[in-house]
Amino acid sequence: MSLNAILAQTMLGLSQGVFYAMLSLGLAIIFGLLNVINFAHGALYMLGAFVALIGYSYLGPWLGQPDWHMGFWTALVVAPLLVGGLGMLIERFLLRRLYDFDHIYGLLLTFGIALILQGLFANYFNISGTPYPGQPESLSGIVNLGFMYFPKYRLFAILLSIVVCFATWFVIERTSLGAVLRAGVENPKLVEAFGINVPRMVTLTFGFGVALAALAGVLAAPIYSVSPLMGADLIITVFAVVVIGGMGSILGAIVTGLMLGLVQGLTQALYPPAANTVIFFIMVVVLLIRPAGLFGKVV
Repeated sequence: MSLNAILAQTMLGLSQGVFYAMLSLGLAIIFGLLNVINFAHGALYMLGAFVALIGYSYLGPWLGQPDWHMGFWTALVVAPLLVGGLGMLIERFLLRRLYDFDHIYGLLLTFGIALILQGLFANYFNISGTPYPGQPESLSGIVNLGFMYFPKYRLFAILLSIVVCFATWFVIERTSLGAVLRAGVENPKLVEAFGINVPRMVTLTFGFGVALAALAGVLAAPIYSVSPLMGADLIITVFAVVVIGGMGSILGAIVTGLMLGLVQGLTQALYPPAANTVIFFIMVVVLLIRPAGLFGKVV
């Protein structure tokens, strides 16, 4: 296998790995800071993609303006805000009632929310997928990377996702805001004594984790067909990424997501039948050697 072919598969794997990284980052934030296993994360990723699709293809005719479209750049802002707002409502009125119970109740609740969202969209949209026609002209075409011609849009998605992931890590791990978030989880009564509204902080944190999933959904819409099951097809793999990186580890979610995307891309070239299972094989090996995950804290 030539070096150019390896580099090409590396780029293709990275284009998938950034979605693993963004989704697992949102899961890691929600679990690490709020101790909630959000099984609806994949459905909320799907919802972000559908906000972009509906805004471009359907919203104008519904409003009596058939020539109006919500563009891709607008969807990058609107979808995370709308889906993040829905996440805050879920946390405020549903999940908050379950914090004193076992984690399984939160998992079952979010699993039920995922099924409801998938069922609603499956009733009105093509379950096999609908192409998103709103990719901006400025991101169409290809770029010569020297070793391959690569779609300009995929390169944009890779760069934006990496910037968002590491900016989020920096805010949580290296700023006073992140310190307050972590302190609010470990000792909420002490933090409240300083005049900080911890319940509101928890709601905003959950909404931000969900907004990351929606942002990933908008970025994925021009690459993959927008389908009611697109989140269900991805969420199990993303949970495996979180487990390998370490449950609740922000840096682990990012690095592991990118790394496993690369591994999957190379496996696709070297031995295609193993491409869909190599991540789970790695998860088994990691759990046998280091049960807390690669970046998890050993208790």
